[in-house]
Amino acid sequence: MVNTAATDLLQQLYTTLATLPANRYWVAYSGGVDSHVLLHAMASLRPKLSATLNAVHVNHGLNPAAKEWAAHAAAVCDALDIPCHLFNIDAQSAKGESPEAAARAGRYHAFSQLIDEGDLLLTAHHQQDQAETLLLQLCRGAGPAGLAAMPFVVSFSRGMLARPLLAVSQALINRYAQEKSLQWVEDPSNQQLDVERNYLRHEVVPKLTVHWPAFAKTAARSAAHCADASALLDELAAEDLKRSSKWEVGHPVPAQLSVIFLQGMMPERRRNLLRFWIKKNELPIVSERILYQIESSLLNARADAAPLVQWAGGDLRRYRGHLYAMPPLAPFDRSMVYPWRWQEKPLELPASLGTLVAHTHKMGGEDESPSGLSFAQCENFPVTVRFRQGGERCRLVGRAHHHALKDLLQQAGVPPWLRDRIPLIFLGDQLAAAVGLFCCAPFHAQKGETKVVFSIH
Repeated sequence: MVNTAATDLLQQLYTTLATLPANRYWVAYSGGVDSHVLLHAMASLRPKLSATLNAVHVNHGLNPAAKEWAAHAAAVCDALDIPCHLFNIDAQSAKGESPEAAARAGRYHAFSQLIDEGDLLLTAHHQQDQAETLLLQLCRGAGPAGLAAMPFVVSFSRGMLARPLLAVSQALINRYAQEKSLQWVEDPSNQQLDVERNYLRHEVVPKLTVHWPAFAKTAARSAAHCADASALLDELAAEDLKRSSKWEVGHPVPAQLSVIFLQGMMPERRRNLLRFWIKKNELPIVSERILYQIESSLLNARADAAPLVQWAGGDLRRYRGHLYAMPPLAPFDRSMVYPWRWQEKPLELPASLGTLVAHTHKMGGEDESPSGLSFAQCENFPVTVRFRQGGERCRLVGRAHHHALKDLLQQAGVPPWLRDRIPLIFLGDQLAAAVGLFCCAPFHAQKGETKVVFSIH
């Protein structure tokens, strides 16, 4: 018996799915030939699958025919007796963002709303897609992580995302569609050569394939080798991070990294650790230029300097012998005064600084809870929340003299970029406390008093 394209693809798909246990399968169905073949093949394998089968279609609203495509998706799913969830999203791109990136972000955000624990989202990316991704990353100067292209399976939302056709050729997918007489939609934007991937698909890959017929297969193999290399580099970086900060896998990655430790590493290994650490802090990937800037501007800065390296979506700073990784600080008006009825409700702080809450405690002889303000004084004076303007002073408990707030924050080890973001509690027009740090003596709760403790959640 001669195998047909359909039997070949179904056999490959079934073998792959055996490694992907799930409670529910969700097929990302655009209506194009690739996703149509995946959906049809999954429906054919349904009697052998233990998980339920569903489809999801996203209408980006970017093409006049988008509603017709959604109707086509619903009709195909109805004919295959597959529940289909339709999403309508606004995928308009922001300034500086490509339409393709905006559509992809919107699409995957929609997908994430459906995927629950034990669910598996299936996309129809195939061998040629993998080769195109490798070429794109190569043209962008990516390292092993980028050249690994698309992973076969990855965590997604509360479940997983898998690409079960990643080892399947475009030719086999097309033959399957012809054998099964499938009807699919064609997105005209896929022909626009000003889109990088389309240019590779229509102009570059065909020429490479003429000279190297197995190009897509061998390129995918190279991507797999790069994935192995990237995994080994991550393992090395994890070991370095353990040595530098006593970090343990499974725990939150520290936002600080020792400058002395970094200075003692060979440059290649140091850059590998920096990439890993920045990625694990959920910040955007840094370029080679930014890495060299970190080495020159941060690692070699004077001990008393406060240098800053910025890139889109990330900040790296140095303070007291450590690098700090963080998202960019949101601007806000520090001159604003926030009246607060602290006994009634929490206070939302500006610039994503958190929510300020108040708790009352009875002071006792063995009281070990944080120091707090006198409950009576908090009732007698209007409470406002402010931020440092300059010139504020406070006398700490046990001290005879007032000190500048700036000096107290420095003594407390508060990094310079956070000193203007510490919420200050004022009773009337007087500074009473810096939240999470100290209270000023005239307002400090005495033994036997009820105290008010302020904290940020």
